[in-house]
Amino acid sequence: MRLDVRATVAGFAGALTVLALLAWLVGLEELFAVLSMASASGITAVFAAAVVWLVAWALALATVLSALGAPISAPRAVAVYAGVLFSNNVTPFGQAGGEPISALLISESADTAYENALAAIASADSINFVPSTALALIGVTYYSVAAAAGDELRLATAAVVLLAVGMPIAGVLAWRNRERLEAGIGRTLTPIAKTVGRRVPRLSVPTRKAIQSRVDGFFRSLEDVATDRRSLATAIGLSTVGWIAQATALWCAFYAIGVPVSPEAVLVAVPVGAIASVTPLPGGLGGVEAALIGLLVPLAGVSAATAAAAIVLHRGAIYWLPTFIGGGVAAALAADR
Repeated sequence: MRLDVRATVAGFAGALTVLALLAWLVGLEELFAVLSMASASGITAVFAAAVVWLVAWALALATVLSALGAPISAPRAVAVYAGVLFSNNVTPFGQAGGEPISALLISESADTAYENALAAIASADSINFVPSTALALIGVTYYSVAAAAGDELRLATAAVVLLAVGMPIAGVLAWRNRERLEAGIGRTLTPIAKTVGRRVPRLSVPTRKAIQSRVDGFFRSLEDVATDRRSLATAIGLSTVGWIAQATALWCAFYAIGVPVSPEAVLVAVPVGAIASVTPLPGGLGGVEAALIGLLVPLAGVSAATAAAAIVLHRGAIYWLPTFIGGGVAAALAADR
């Protein structure tokens, strides 16, 4: 449950540097001037949409856990998923860096084996990928037909096409070769786990058979989720609701500062901007903001300061709200241990 404090501090220092640079580029005075015009009702709508997103994705995770024989209640699912978001938001490389901690939180909260919890969060993340590309393609298609953004749309289109085509191909290849992949992971993890077991107090050195058994359990859990069509459809539906709620939160952020934008602009920006979370910065902090500004200025036809002000409100609800809530959840579980 312990995080590397030095790495976390260094990550946030880098993120704050990026954010300060962005504020300087867009103009700090102009940014504050736009933010000062934000309406209370608009800000409330932003946070309400963020709560819908959090609940929808938490229920998607609960659906996956139920398919794995580890059901949890809706309130507990929301608390656990807030903890998952906290771990993703304070570790470098976003989900890739936070998943080991997330799996531990889920394992203890759902009273299931660690490999099942890891399979659950990996499945939930994979499920979230499907509607994100679909919604982005809808937005890109609209802009392509309407030619509203011209050449500025090329980067967003390339990113969406890469996600929509490249990732599924990689997933299919990995699934078809899962037995080789499973064996390779077992061989790779065995020496690492043995080294950690020798050097960390109170940990016993695991055998290769025990490690392979854990890896086998992880892949069996993935198969259980993939073959449960009803749960899969429910989880995808909830994930779609979450993505729409995220986009709605960004649209409401623009509405709050008195600059309404087209829905298709946020449908493209939100999933494409989320790619920037896979950076060495904690939860993509700074990188996501930069990507969203770069996308929204041409797509929505607004100034950099206006886009930055809306993103400040949006990220306050999408990044900072679950980080604070999830931090409390993680601290409570750590204290309980």
